[in-house]
Amino acid sequence: MAATAEGYIKLAQSLPPQLLRFFTRYKPRVVDYPKIATPTFSSSTSAGAPSQIAQKTTTSYPRLEPSRLPSPFVSFKDPRTGQRRHPIYSLRQQADLVKLAKANGVEELLPYTIKGTDARTERRVKHGLRVKGTGVGQKVKGKSWERMMRSKLEKTKQAMEGMPKLIQEWKEKGHGRGWKKFPK
Repeated sequence: MAATAEGYIKLAQSLPPQLLRFFTRYKPRVVDYPKIATPTFSSSTSAGAPSQIAQKTTTSYPRLEPSRLPSPFVSFKDPRTGQRRHPIYSLRQQADLVKLAKANGVEELLPYTIKGTDARTERRVKHGLRVKGTGVGQKVKGKSWERMMRSKLEKTKQAMEGMPKLIQEWKEKGHGRGWKKFPK
């Protein structure tokens, strides 16, 4: 346990001041520690029967009490007055905190926020890109020249591929000797 405490102290010393201030004001989320099975021995009273080994599951670390304060990232209703209170941290500040925590590897300790990586991936999976024209069979409206650009490029590509044949035909029939393919 002393080794983990020293690790936590080193981690806290390496955090930027903004994250340190945040974690001192709002304690990190409770992480459920894994349950460890510890064997307990019990001897039986009957003669000749082997002793029984009973498994008892216990939590290896004491659980931390969640803070009584509401999450600083969401608005809440004041129980005394019934009025809604704004979040303590704005969306921009939340995004900054999430970026700092992600860079330092402690993002999972922050309270839930829509700026978190988990929430962003959930939203991306649920709604997709939400850009018109990125779905199957959809087209982006765009300007007139943008809509025509693909067909014009295709025509230019085909004309360039047929250029050697056209040059040969010009040399045979051109200069007023039956040439009818003048550009428009």
